[in-house]
Amino acid sequence: MERLRNHICKHIRIYRAFLMALLPLLCCEIYCLLEGHHITDIYLPASSWNDELFYYKQVESIVKYGYPYGYFGFNESYARVLSFAAWSPVLLWPWILWGLIFGWNLMSPIYCNIFVMMIAFFLFAWLVQTDWKQCTGVAVLCAVFPLFSRYTMSAMAESTCFAMLIVFWGVAYSYYQKESMGKLTGMFIISVIMTLMRPYLIIFLTLPMLILIWKKKWKGLIGSLGIATATVIMYACIKYFLSAYYFTSLYDMSWITNFLRYGFGEGLRMLVEKFISSLANFWVYCQQGLTQGLMTGTFMIIFMVILVLLIVYEGYCFRKKEWKETILYGHLIFSFVAMWIALLLMYKIQESGRHLLAFIVLGFFALSMMKLKGHWQIFLSGAVVIYLYFFTVLNTDDYELGFATDELVQTIEQTREILEENLTLQTEEAPNFDNDVIWVLADYDSGEENWLVTDYQLLYSLPAGFGISCCDAEYVLSSFDELQSKYICTVLGGQIDELCQERGLTVVAKGLNAVIYQLR
Repeated sequence: MERLRNHICKHIRIYRAFLMALLPLLCCEIYCLLEGHHITDIYLPASSWNDELFYYKQVESIVKYGYPYGYFGFNESYARVLSFAAWSPVLLWPWILWGLIFGWNLMSPIYCNIFVMMIAFFLFAWLVQTDWKQCTGVAVLCAVFPLFSRYTMSAMAESTCFAMLIVFWGVAYSYYQKESMGKLTGMFIISVIMTLMRPYLIIFLTLPMLILIWKKKWKGLIGSLGIATATVIMYACIKYFLSAYYFTSLYDMSWITNFLRYGFGEGLRMLVEKFISSLANFWVYCQQGLTQGLMTGTFMIIFMVILVLLIVYEGYCFRKKEWKETILYGHLIFSFVAMWIALLLMYKIQESGRHLLAFIVLGFFALSMMKLKGHWQIFLSGAVVIYLYFFTVLNTDDYELGFATDELVQTIEQTREILEENLTLQTEEAPNFDNDVIWVLADYDSGEENWLVTDYQLLYSLPAGFGISCCDAEYVLSSFDELQSKYICTVLGGQIDELCQERGLTVVAKGLNAVIYQLR
């Protein structure tokens, strides 16, 4: 018995890390069990999140052919090189590796996400040498926050951002426990990859830059600026050459260009007006999160609660002269504030709430590592999360998983067989529009009375290699005779469907409330 006790004490670090690694899997399975299912019952085409279609089909094409042979764009926009959508393809790297090793199917992104998250949790616990109270804090906050599990069980790239930030902060925390150049190098590598995934994550690159400058003075300054410049150039090249133009600009940079266009005084006035206006909208969304359970509002509330707790703990560390934690948490506060300001100035608030998710999950780890008596910060933040997601949510469509039904699986599989028989991938001079399918988001019915949303899930049946151009009805109707794509998927009973019938276009496949026509 004594021998066993000694063995456990000696290896407690690895045991605790393995237990932490099981947490994402456990959270996901419990989430499914609460809905009467298991993880294996998840079915991507049953999901109501349409971004998953773009991510899934791009990875499918990359795994099978190296790159998509059709264009992934918006209103038939396309990249200058190859054929990716508006977001950086670096976001897809874990799924691509998984697909190349294990193959790619409808469950692959979910299994990959869970596996990557388990690795992230393991590495954090191993690097930081968390104790049981800290592990419990992480477990409680992740378990009561439903979107941690929901995004992990999806084909959304946010889960990769979660994992990368967790590992980054684990390395950073471990560095301040015991400094080493290996850990500092790891921080640089992780933060560069994160920036190439999501540009606003360059905020975290500033931490290893500051450390290197502090250690190496002028050499550190030159090296840090060189790394940051190279990273920005790489992202700019990815964006310029590999990304298709979105419906509208993804970032609002007018707060900068106004200074150049109207002068400093007028530019400053317009900047202040925009900030105040965005701040008012932010407050409105927070109110809606409190009273109606609006998803974007709940993100903002939890984000701000975590930020306030971080500031309180920063003051505590400063008074206790815990300088290493003061620096670490001070940088985290800087990152939160910088992201909040970027949200107000650069993004459309109603569409950008999910960008706060990675900060929220990272915040859960930061809260759990705080050395406060009674761990009241865990109870407070956990109570806020529980209230928002279990007492205010009126519409749960945004949180529900899509599970397989016999009817849907049969429709998708039958459509897949039809499309594989009738659609031929053109490999010469690819990517090209012969391998492209227009996805009409929604359309008015023939009487212009009802707005009909296309069941895009049918497009999961497209053969690998085909691209998807997400288009609005106005674009399709106004330029119908000039459309470049060879195929179009639209809603049954809509004006575009009616126009396709009038032109005598061939129906390639039909299912759910969608129909695919051959345009030429």
